[in-house]
Amino acid sequence: MDRTLLLALILFTAAAIAETDNNLTSRQPSWSTAVEESDLLPPDASVPDSDGGFSSMDSMLHWAISHSDPEKLKESAQVHEGLSPSELQKRHIEIKELMEKTKMLSDAELMKISISDLNNVSISLEDRYRALLELLELVEPLDNANDLNKLGGLYALAQQLNHSDPGIRALTAWVLGKASQNNPTVQQQVLELGILSKLIVMVKSDSIEEGTKALYAVSALIRNNIPSQELFYAEAGGLMLQDILRNASIDIKLRRKAVLLLTDLAEYQLENIDKEEPSVFNSQNLVKSVVDLTASTDLDLQEKALIAIKSLLQLKTTEARVFRDFCALGDALNRMKQLLRDLMTDEDQRDYVMDVENVRVEVENIFHRKLIK
Repeated sequence: MDRTLLLALILFTAAAIAETDNNLTSRQPSWSTAVEESDLLPPDASVPDSDGGFSSMDSMLHWAISHSDPEKLKESAQVHEGLSPSELQKRHIEIKELMEKTKMLSDAELMKISISDLNNVSISLEDRYRALLELLELVEPLDNANDLNKLGGLYALAQQLNHSDPGIRALTAWVLGKASQNNPTVQQQVLELGILSKLIVMVKSDSIEEGTKALYAVSALIRNNIPSQELFYAEAGGLMLQDILRNASIDIKLRRKAVLLLTDLAEYQLENIDKEEPSVFNSQNLVKSVVDLTASTDLDLQEKALIAIKSLLQLKTTEARVFRDFCALGDALNRMKQLLRDLMTDEDQRDYVMDVENVRVEVENIFHRKLIK
């Protein structure tokens, strides 16, 4: 039976119980005039229990009575006031059985179902997509993400990265990235399963969606995580970023994510100055690939490139002469200055263009200071 019928039965029983309760001194229901609105909510609306739904039969009855019209409840009670104790008990058992059938599953139980579906080799492609989409939503809370490995979810996801369908691989990478974001526990678990290396390879996929979601996952896995970053560099992650940034034919979304990841890595290094700087930041070709992005026709990509250059300039091991002579940063900044000046004539984007110009000026000042050191 559906939830509507369940509530109908509850109201029926509640009415009978309320009317036949020997503790009542009158057949007129007594209603509190000092009930807060929050008290009228079902238990799961204010303080969710571990399973979802109502925590007990009493709480469901209380909620049903609180949400009923007093007169209608009185009428229902009068109609059924002749029910015997055994009949009331029978109704009580029926409602309890219905509660079990309609009881909402906990997140852990839902995750188990999705993981079981992923492990089922006979499942349809559509259902496999559905299972991954459910996990994508379920792993967002930190506690759920931490339970993923205990339930066998990370292993099941690792297997999906070998699926023949690129959409399945892309969605799997998305789930892994969502679970790993700002979560050192999951980051470490994924690292131990060897998933990071697989994701780095996937970034180079011919499928734009797969490559983009894989890079998203890589970024989430290595952010603020030294062991993962070390593996990233060991797996030629810097060269991978360079190849993406310098190839104008690659999808713009992937190039944006690549430059953001490089910025994250540089900023992490700036925040941890006691740690030795990876040699990847000394790559002239990598630095030049970022500087060349300032000539992009996409203003958002230009801005992201400027922010990356700003961080790279502040690293101890990067050399001013490389930016000046090999990358021609001075010329690039001057060209961008003129471009932004022209774009300011467009009122619709003037404010944004001015923000980008402010970043450009800041980069120019840092560059000049680095040159005179």
